[in-house]
Amino acid sequence: MAPRRTAPLKDLAWRLEAAGFDLLTAIIRIAPVDWVSAFGGGLFRLVGPLTRAHRTARKGLLLAFPQMTQSELRSMLSAQWDNFGRYIAEFPVIDRLTPNSGRVEVIGAERLAAIKASGRPAVFISGHFANLEVQAAVILEAGIDCDITYRAMNNPYVDARVRRSRARYGVRLFAPKGGEGARELLTCLKRGQSVAMMNDQRYDGGVAAPFFGREAHTNPAAVRLALRFGTFIQPLSIQRLRGARFRCVVHEPIVPVDTGDRTADIEKGVAAINAFMEARIRERPGEWWWLHRRWPTAAYESARE
Repeated sequence: MAPRRTAPLKDLAWRLEAAGFDLLTAIIRIAPVDWVSAFGGGLFRLVGPLTRAHRTARKGLLLAFPQMTQSELRSMLSAQWDNFGRYIAEFPVIDRLTPNSGRVEVIGAERLAAIKASGRPAVFISGHFANLEVQAAVILEAGIDCDITYRAMNNPYVDARVRRSRARYGVRLFAPKGGEGARELLTCLKRGQSVAMMNDQRYDGGVAAPFFGREAHTNPAAVRLALRFGTFIQPLSIQRLRGARFRCVVHEPIVPVDTGDRTADIEKGVAAINAFMEARIRERPGEWWWLHRRWPTAAYESARE
């Protein structure tokens, strides 16, 4: 009997959660964007340190910056929670955080214009910086046909709402899973469409490459796709300027070289991606999501308290 009750109960919980999401979204969308952002930052500066993720973030910072003092550590953790809280609060109003809204400036826009003019697809990558969702609007407002990969939410009703809200301003969200997901990415590129993905999280079974002086397993998909289609990887980063205002930087492309040794070529490309991510994090460490476990578990266990 218990298995029969599980699905309906879970479905009911999902629906209630989605109703709560709708209510919260409606309330947030009434308020001014800057007020919403500031409230989220303040709230998470208070509650973030009470969570288990705080310990993960603390150890991650110490793994990356072992010489960091306790005062610097406290300041950086506070900045991380402020930024993350702002991101959460800005989530329901992301359609108001676009270049056309005047809240996002773009550096290196000529690179996006060149991609559009070429008619060739590119593989966009970025990391969990500031408000990462802003970057999708930057790509699309440049006129580039691009599918944005993302991790689907566990609640299918909330996930559907997120997809619809993004579709209103042209963002096509795509959650690749397994072989079918890989085939869809290939299909997009064959059609001449660009693809965009986050490439800064731990990927068990991926390519091990240096990251802050430690080996970190990284998803090689961007490099594999670029090599297969003879194209390049276009890195982006997003910076928080003041409150809910941002700067998106379109960086120098990463061009994987096909030497005929596919394994070595992929490893070199992944190392270049990790180097890019590390450089951006070093520039603005308080805006990266340290609450993700980027290194193997053993590294976190060895980090000083």
